[in-house]
Amino acid sequence: MLPKNHLDILKQPSDKSRVIEMAWEDRTPFEAIETLYGLTEAQVIDLMRRVIKHKSFKNWRKRVSGRKTKHLKIRSDEIGRSHCPSQYKVKSATKTRR
Repeated sequence: MLPKNHLDILKQPSDKSRVIEMAWEDRTPFEAIETLYGLTEAQVIDLMRRVIKHKSFKNWRKRVSGRKTKHLKIRSDEIGRSHCPSQYKVKSATKTRR
């Protein structure tokens, strides 16, 4: 359980948003969040419970529970990156409609 001032752990307001984004990402392990932001898996779960909508939290928990990619110890050695190769590529916005 996070202390009442749990947001003090996150130095910038954008840090909270980034932690939530990382928690939703399938390939980002909880250990990466802990390394970058100092939040344990239990603290990330508590943060998600407090910040996102109840239904979104339930969907997130269902999604990450038992997911091998969220834990380095049970993750396949074949997964060498924390995001898919096309995740940050910008789609062409210059397509013209006819």
